[in-house]
Amino acid sequence: MKFGALAVALVVVTACGTTPGGGGSTQQQPPTANIKPPDSIGAGEGQLNLIAWEGYVDDSWKKQFTQQTGCAVNAKYAGSSDEMVTLMKDGGGGQYDMVSASGDADLRLIYGGDVKPMNEKLIPDWNNFQTYFKNPPYNTINGIHYGISLQWGPNTLLYNTQKFPNKPTSWAVIYDPASKGLITVPDNPIQIADAALYLSKTKPDLKITDPYELKKNQFDAAVQLLKDQRPLIKKYWALASDEISLFQNGDVVVGAAWPYQTIQLKAAKAPVDDTIPVEGATGWGDTWMLATKAPHPNCAYKWTAYVSTAKVQALQALFFGETPVNTQACAQMEALQAGSCKQYHADAPGSYFDQIKFWKTPIAACGDGSNNCIPYDQWLAAWTTIKG
Repeated sequence: MKFGALAVALVVVTACGTTPGGGGSTQQQPPTANIKPPDSIGAGEGQLNLIAWEGYVDDSWKKQFTQQTGCAVNAKYAGSSDEMVTLMKDGGGGQYDMVSASGDADLRLIYGGDVKPMNEKLIPDWNNFQTYFKNPPYNTINGIHYGISLQWGPNTLLYNTQKFPNKPTSWAVIYDPASKGLITVPDNPIQIADAALYLSKTKPDLKITDPYELKKNQFDAAVQLLKDQRPLIKKYWALASDEISLFQNGDVVVGAAWPYQTIQLKAAKAPVDDTIPVEGATGWGDTWMLATKAPHPNCAYKWTAYVSTAKVQALQALFFGETPVNTQACAQMEALQAGSCKQYHADAPGSYFDQIKFWKTPIAACGDGSNNCIPYDQWLAAWTTIKG
């Protein structure tokens, strides 16, 4: 998962809503909904063409896959969700088989007709996934899976323990003038959802129930909060390494982060810790999605089954700094790096996910059946204004 602007295209969906507990979404049927997925995996075609985040197709697990299946893997690394959506245009164009899309792009790919349903029953380890990630609303619609979950991470509050000897309990600290010039947050329009989540708890009169489905007054309130925050920001970070440097150099004392930054900073003996405040947090989840015109579907299914196994999930989690969806990967992580399972929340109970609102593409349709929510193109425009 990396940050990146999404292409500015309006996706309009009616009658949408989210089923609690990771039960998928209830929305208008996507254009590929009636494409029946296979009942079995046939012989591999000898090749597999992937669009992926850099690091998602590392040799430490790719080579063994090719040896086992005969499917030679070719990876095109994308630098943003926008690039992924562009490359996947027209169902992958008959060139690409799969994409490791993040939740802020999934609905665009689904409603653009660029990915098609997958049969989760052909992925044995799907049964070992955390319950939420079996049917998350960003890749499962009306009970149909448009991909198989892979890895995830929460967006945490990272803080300097010398500056904050008592653990902060609220996201209010990143909006507090007392830390002016010492705050950092991601350079990402989805940050508007973080502001909306905070307001959903601190301004209940706004009646925000989903930070990704915002009516105009709710959206305006979140944008105003971020405009007020702008003078307090030292830097909007785009790379995890940027934030790590800011904390190591003492340029900032508090900010929004991922567990990866905390782990790297602690390893460097920096005085930091992280937490999920009382308001909860946003989070991201990545999914392997099958191109509508995938030329090598059998190799694609074989790859998905392979990277869903506990061993490979553990390898990827530690290589990239994220958390596997396979609950059995925890033991594998511990065998590779003691303490890593807890560090990355891989042993989190189901209740942990109640605190996290996972990314999904903001669209015009609201959960109440209206089309009055603010779509992503307006989020993107607002973010440009917020940063000045």
